[in-house]
Amino acid sequence: MEFFCYHRDRRGSMALRHGLLEEHWSYMDRYEKELIARGPTFAGDTLTGSVHIVDLPDPAAARAFAFDEPCYQAGAYRDVLLRRWRNMLGRTMGDFPGGRTGGNRFLVLGLGPGKGTDLAVPPDQDELIAYGPLLSDDGATWLGTAALVRAPDPDTARAVLAPDRYADIEVHAWEFGGRR
Repeated sequence: MEFFCYHRDRRGSMALRHGLLEEHWSYMDRYEKELIARGPTFAGDTLTGSVHIVDLPDPAAARAFAFDEPCYQAGAYRDVLLRRWRNMLGRTMGDFPGGRTGGNRFLVLGLGPGKGTDLAVPPDQDELIAYGPLLSDDGATWLGTAALVRAPDPDTARAVLAPDRYADIEVHAWEFGGRR
């Protein structure tokens, strides 16, 4: 089962996050084979969160992954969005043809309510790094859509989702994470 996990930073936690960077990476290294995508989000030069898309056996394993993470345990995050997810591209970020560098990258989150929308992969896949629906724990209810996309600007990234079909669409600057 695939899960989307977005740890959002608590204001003023940068020093704490920086001090735990090696612990965070070592923790994530334990999930290297299960990770589909990972990386930090930013507002300008300020770190705002951490995205992990991971393939785990069940919702209990996903909760353990999200809440045992060292920065979460230390209080660096204000909240965690954890949802079942479906990998509509069938690849990892390492398989993205555009590579790790070049261009701007964004996390785009379209949050329900309503009937499922954007359930098919958009026709122009070349700029999509990851794409799929956010689902309830049992996978039966659509709750939104999450995409990692390379785009020239936030408005272009936002356009990957149908704007009138979501309660809210968030766009965050994002970059490939993990050890280089």
